[in-house]
Amino acid sequence: MSSNNPSQPHIINSSQPHKNGELGELGKASSYITTYSPGLLFPIERAPTRLRMGIKATPSFLGADLWTAYELSWLNMRGKPEVCIARLIVPCESTHIVESKSLKLYLNSFNSTRFESKEIVKKTIEQDLTQAIWSGTSPRGQVFAHLLTPQEFNTHLPHELEGLSLDRLDLECSIYQPEPSLLSANFDEQPVLESLKSDLLKSNCLVTSQPDWASVQISYYGPQIDQAGLLRYIVSFRDHNEFHEPCVERIFNDIWTRCKPAELSVFACFTRRGGVDISPFRTSKPQALPKHHRTARQ
Repeated sequence: MSSNNPSQPHIINSSQPHKNGELGELGKASSYITTYSPGLLFPIERAPTRLRMGIKATPSFLGADLWTAYELSWLNMRGKPEVCIARLIVPCESTHIVESKSLKLYLNSFNSTRFESKEIVKKTIEQDLTQAIWSGTSPRGQVFAHLLTPQEFNTHLPHELEGLSLDRLDLECSIYQPEPSLLSANFDEQPVLESLKSDLLKSNCLVTSQPDWASVQISYYGPQIDQAGLLRYIVSFRDHNEFHEPCVERIFNDIWTRCKPAELSVFACFTRRGGVDISPFRTSKPQALPKHHRTARQ
């Protein structure tokens, strides 16, 4: 990477740790820095929110958060702009998430910075984000980045989630805060293997209260889950204020606790905000991550 002083080494600055009561740039007017500034990344601890949900130090799930950033650009060594779509994989066992607006500001800081190659941009993003998500601790896993060039954009076409749609059910809904008691399963019959989906998941940003829209896929093996209750439960997030990742972990934890499947995975594709979309995936057993496509709404 080139800097204003080419003799200076390439140094990755440490991100500022999340402080209690502070939530970074969300809900604030922000100035846009256009030269590389890794210190813009704002980590937020996962543990406090998990503890409030009853999720202890070692969660019952595995998985990752799949991010897609549509507004990544930098300058090559001749000053010509380059553009890419960035696909990011953040392991869910990390101690921190990165506040989404801070990620947007961080990526915007590449806009007027010269890099020697796409590979250096990729490695820089991986290194900075890995440092941020393990803020203050030794990394036990890393962020992976894949940068799609314009020649590859046609591989990022919309694909809808698979499964039987719960939205076909004609039912009455009246609860708009998460209510686990809506969930039930038939423990008296043989277990089933099925995938269910809904496009009716909506929550709100924890800080700004702006709406967050998502499609969700729930795949499981175990006692058959009551579909009407599951759809009402999904709808019950409608007035709930929480970040994307904890919403999915709450859904996983409530189904795991109430319906007791032998295997469970929850995948939610949230629509983009600020040029970034987030799709958290949580699963009870090791398995391949979902394909990093986008839905039509993303």
